[in-house]
Amino acid sequence: RGRPAAEEPVLLAELKPGRPQRYDWKSSCETWSVAFSPDGAWFAWSQGHCVVKLIPWPLGEAELGCKTSERKSRGGKADTRNRGAAKEKTLECGQIVWGLAFSAWPAAEDGDTDPTCALGLPCLVLATGLNDGQIKVWEVQTGHLLFSLLGHQDVVRDLSFAPNGSPILVSASRDKTLRVWDLSRDGRQVQVLAGHVQWVYCCSISPDCSMLCSAAGEKSALLWSMRSYTLIRRLEGHQSSVVSCDFSPDSALLVTASYDACVIMWDPYTGEQLRTLRHVPLHSTLDSSSEIHTSSLRSVCFSPEGLYLATVADDRLLRIWALELRSPVAFAPMTNGLCCMYFPHGGFIATGTRDGHVQFWTAPRVLSSLKHLCRKALRTFLTTYQVLALPIPRKLKEFLTYRTF
Repeated sequence: RGRPAAEEPVLLAELKPGRPQRYDWKSSCETWSVAFSPDGAWFAWSQGHCVVKLIPWPLGEAELGCKTSERKSRGGKADTRNRGAAKEKTLECGQIVWGLAFSAWPAAEDGDTDPTCALGLPCLVLATGLNDGQIKVWEVQTGHLLFSLLGHQDVVRDLSFAPNGSPILVSASRDKTLRVWDLSRDGRQVQVLAGHVQWVYCCSISPDCSMLCSAAGEKSALLWSMRSYTLIRRLEGHQSSVVSCDFSPDSALLVTASYDACVIMWDPYTGEQLRTLRHVPLHSTLDSSSEIHTSSLRSVCFSPEGLYLATVADDRLLRIWALELRSPVAFAPMTNGLCCMYFPHGGFIATGTRDGHVQFWTAPRVLSSLKHLCRKALRTFLTTYQVLALPIPRKLKEFLTYRTF
């Protein structure tokens, strides 16, 4: 019943940072985060050395056509190139950059150069989570700093904007808290969510903006209400630290990735575990004890149509999984991977590495079945409990709640 194996991901391009010497003494080179703007027009890359690159999308022909492309930043200076109206930008953040998130509200219309966009919002903005606990928020079109949000006491590891276009930003920090900020009120902190006892690694807001999932160095992930900012439940099932989480595009599923080498797929409304995806070594050896930590997961993300997952693990592999199968449909060799993100319109995946590199890989292009499109449309506004209350056959309920595929 499973679909045929997908083609292996092909490396389309790899971008490598320069090494400006003046930064070497004070910062590291890891690419902890990569991000695409929701409209797919911009790519952001924390390329180490306190620098974020903002790159208009798509890449130039030379970069996408040659997998050995090494476009280095010229000495870390503001490197801008004309590509229509959009120019590549270098954001000097002054601290190691750990988290990145684009706002979900739209960029200014072409030709709209009204300077009041800057603080009136909504213009497209990028939030950067820094080593010292600051969050700097930048206007993408101009590269201007709009806000510095102060409150966290330690590294801001991850950031998530409300996907519905409201100016709400959630941050996750090593100070063991999550904080909620309202950019329409000059970046005012509106809530502190305390409940974790370890560093918080990841935060993800559901596309319907009803829930927030957070993952810390703990065996359980926490699910919060975005309406009341209270804890809904603990998701318990992993055997080691949960480090990454993501919601499906219809908010009906949640995936969590852990150092225990497993991804668990949950129903966030009921807290049920629907499926476990185990990352077993590609070439298993007789001595399985040596494999214990090599498959520790770093990152998990849903594809835009909601039928695939991508995972990055310490065993030097990028894996792509079809939701209905329990084993990967494709692999790509990838050393020192830290993060992954699908392009919003599908077709490829960006990954970041410990060396400060970004790689772009092809991903299966999917034509969703009419069945899945109907399920996705319904689940965008129906909770699991609402589906179960419908006067429809049991098999249909099982399909609509992802118990079957």
